[in-house]
Formats: sequence, C-alpha cells, structure tokens
Amino acid sequence: MQPRSHNFKENAARALHDDVLQSALSNVRSGFVAKRARARSALPEFDQLCNEARDIKNHTLAHLDLYLEAYEAKVVEHGGHVHWAADAAEACGIIADICRQQNARTVTKGKSMIGEEIAINDHLEHAGFEVFETDLGEYLIQIRGEAPSHIIGPAIHLTRPQIEADFRRTHTDLPAERDLSNAENLVAEARAVLRERFVAADVGITGANLLIAETGTSVIVTNEGNGDLTQTLPRTHIVIASIEKMAPTLEDANTILRILARSATGQDMSTYTTYSTGPKRDGDLDGPDNYHVVLLDNGRSAMLGGQFHDMLCCIRCGACLNHCPVYNAVGGHAYGWVYPGPMGAVLTPSLVGVEEAGHLPNASSFCGRCEAVCPMSIPLPKMMRHWREREVDQGRMPLGQRTAFKAWAFLAKRPALYHAATSIGVGFLSLLGRRKGAIRSLPLLSGWTRNRDLPAPQGRTFQDQWRAGWRT
Repeated sequence: MQPRSHNFKENAARALHDDVLQSALSNVRSGFVAKRARARSALPEFDQLCNEARDIKNHTLAHLDLYLEAYEAKVVEHGGHVHWAADAAEACGIIADICRQQNARTVTKGKSMIGEEIAINDHLEHAGFEVFETDLGEYLIQIRGEAPSHIIGPAIHLTRPQIEADFRRTHTDLPAERDLSNAENLVAEARAVLRERFVAADVGITGANLLIAETGTSVIVTNEGNGDLTQTLPRTHIVIASIEKMAPTLEDANTILRILARSATGQDMSTYTTYSTGPKRDGDLDGPDNYHVVLLDNGRSAMLGGQFHDMLCCIRCGACLNHCPVYNAVGGHAYGWVYPGPMGAVLTPSLVGVEEAGHLPNASSFCGRCEAVCPMSIPLPKMMRHWREREVDQGRMPLGQRTAFKAWAFLAKRPALYHAATSIGVGFLSLLGRRKGAIRSLPLLSGWTRNRDLPAPQGRTFQDQWRAGWRT
C-alpha cells in the first residue's frame, strides 16, 4: 500500500496537474450525478423515503445499545459469534486469530470501507496470510498498491489504458498477444483470475451495508456477485462492520435500501442484495461452516450525542462526493485517508484526530450541495464549521488567516468603521475591474485569482444604497 499523505494542499496541487486523473474524474460528473437525478425523478416518494430512513437512523442511534444487544443475541441464536472491537488494532487481532484457528492460508475479501479503515489487508499479510480483493475496483487498486479514491467506485480514478498496463504487468502467465482493448475483455480476464481465488479461499471477509437487530442478519449490496462468492464458498465467513450500521427490523432495512442504490449509482436496487444470517444449516446446499461478526467502535461511541452525532446517520452512498466541486477537481486520494469528500472532511477528523486531519474541513467551498443531495439530510457544512471552530480554538489556524479574521472582527464590531472600509474596498475593486468586469489579479488573494476570475462590484455597497433610499 502506498503511504498516504495527510497534506491536502500538496495532494490537491498534484491532482490538479494530473491530466490522466482529470480525465478519469469526468466520469463522476457524467455518470453518478446524472444517474442519481434520473433515479430520483422516477420515484415520486423518494423524498418521503429519505425522511423515513432518517427517522429510522435517529431512532436506532438513540437506542443503539439495546439494538446491538438484540443483534448479538440473534447471531448467537443462529450459531454465529459476535466479537466486540474498541479500535482498529483490536479488530485486526480478532480477525487474525480467527484465521489462525481455522488454519487458513488464503483469504478473500469483499469491498469494505471498514476493512480499509482498520487496514485489515496489511495486518493479515504481515501475519502470513494471502489476501485477495474480489470486488473489481478493489482488485485493481490492490495490484497497484493504492487506496480507494471513492467509497462506491474505488478505482474511479483509473483509465482503461492504465488498467490494461496493470493486467499485463501482473497477469504474466496469460498470453501476451491477448486483446485487452475493451472493457469487456478486461472484466473477463479479471473474472477468470479471481475465480481461482474464490475456490481456494479458506476464509471470506465482507463488510456490511446494514445489520438487522430483529434477525441477526448482515446485508451487503454489490453489482458483481463477488460478495456472495466471498461469503458462501469459504468454510468461514467474517463480517466486519461499525456499530452504527444497525437497523431495527427487516422492513426498516428495506426502506434504507430503497434510497441507497438510487443515491449511490442511480439504480433502483443494486444487482445483488444479499442477506446472511449465521452459518450453514442442516439441509443448506452451500454456505460457511463458521460465521463471525466483528463489531467495531473506533471512535463512534464518542460521536454519539455530540456535535458530530449526525455523521453516524451516513449510509455511505457517496452522493456528497459525486456532487462536491472540490472532490470533482482533485479526486479521493488528495484527502489522505479512507474517507474522501465532504463526508470524509467530517468523519476523518473524528476518527484519526484533528491533529492529523484538521485541514480537511477547510477543503470545502460551502456551496451546500453535499447536504442538499444527502438522502439522510446530514448537515455536513455545519459540522465542517464545527471542526474549523476547533481548529481556531486550538490555535491551529495559519497566522495569515488568524490575522485576517481578527481584522475582520475588529471592523465588524465598529459599524461606522466597517461601512467606511467596505465602501473604500468596493470602490477599489470596481476600479480594478472596470474594463473587463472581472478581476484577474488581486494582491494577497492570488490563490483565488490564479485559477478563477473575481467578479468586479457593479456599484455602491448595499449599505450605501440602503441609506440613500431610506433618506429619500
């Protein structure tokens, strides 16, 4: 795995000058965004379902302890085992121990952001196990030694020529003259390679989009079927999930699923929606002999009831990433960790600390599109402001910004001085932009005008116009 830099500014600067990445990112705008809009308009009750799903999550979080206990009881009743992990290290240790107990050598894994969060692949490989990603996007980034760049499309930053080059580099046992010029052949080759991994696996690991307290069930949604093969072919199935993934009943889970795929990929439902409840029973034709669930906290309990409580309602649809102008400009790797985009700008500081990720809440234009498209109505801009406030309180804001805010506060507390200063400022900006109607270069704000024009003021300030109108 390539090291992940937490310096967003440096990462973003590299991304903006990466022509291949910029070409790949155009697929986000033309794909996810347009498909979501069509799916939303085709379902008249979409907004009502979103409200119902949000109410379900709020209720669940308010009684999370009770639903977690009920879920554990049901898993045990069906012959499974539940393990509680306070942090990433404990979760990785539990999973490695299970693999050792099963004398496993090969592990297959479905797409799981929690798996990325705890770096389970690295841990298992260091422990001597072979780990193979089975989701196509995750497989592509695994052979490149990269992290996902999107929570729905992990390899959305890659182009077809890059994928072809990686396959020719790693699949050296296949004929060199084979045709990899189209997506169909690339998918067929990946399918053939991964099929051998499915058959050989001793342990399969999946994440969970939802956990159902009523039945002790885990739910995954995929478009490839790899999740089904990962959890049914090996003799041991391990589910890793964070504690907030809980839903009280099957009906509640189905309500959330109706908005998940529409918000994520613009589908009515994902191609595969798989419910797993315990190990194989007498009479079952397939399924694992052993079923384990690892429930991860890793900072979630500390978020309950606090300023970032609403972030626990996130269903990982990725809509906020797809509509974010910052994400669309720099991609996911610029964010430096597992969770990119607006949701990452809130969640990452909560999980790794503001010391490591305090820069991310500043990577936002505050246009509000993320909150507008979020099916759970999570107030992402408000929570990013909370992180900015903490940055100021802890003295982490750069000197230039602190000085600018202090100057603004000084003026704002003195109305007469503020009005005089703004009148002078507007006059100066009007003078600068009088010929072209926009300002192409501005002292002290070159970072803004380097890549965009600043519209020139068209006349007097609002206060000046208001005072003139009031007098007449």
